[in-house]
Amino acid sequence: MQSKATRVQDYLAQVPPDRIEYFKKLRETIIFNLPKGFAEEMNYGMIGYVVPHDLYPAGYHCDPEAPLPFASIASQKNFIGFYHMGIYANQKLSAWFVKEYIKQCNRKPDMGKSCIRFKKMDQIPYQLIGELIAKMSVKDWIKLYEENIKR
Repeated sequence: MQSKATRVQDYLAQVPPDRIEYFKKLRETIIFNLPKGFAEEMNYGMIGYVVPHDLYPAGYHCDPEAPLPFASIASQKNFIGFYHMGIYANQKLSAWFVKEYIKQCNRKPDMGKSCIRFKKMDQIPYQLIGELIAKMSVKDWIKLYEENIKR
């Protein structure tokens, strides 16, 4: 679900009651572990964690007016989605995450290129998400982005 909310609080008000507790805990986990320099804002209809223009004036190559996205969370129709561009751009990080997820959750993650889908919200591995978020600084993300994604 891509929201038309322009503020994080408005987005949170739209999250269904049966998942708001899990969604807020995921958001709090991200904020607590988010390295300095990233900013939380609405981004592409989701709650996003971005590199602001004051740190990376070039912005996102697909839309230079937008800040450089790093991670997002969204309440989708059948799941809570957590999107992390670092696991899309860095195979070593992705492999680490999958290995740790299997070790901690006893199953493979339901994931796409950058999306991890949590259909059973009471099984979200918050500690692992926190570790993943903390692994990449703004400087690291910009370097990885420029080397692997920006064309």
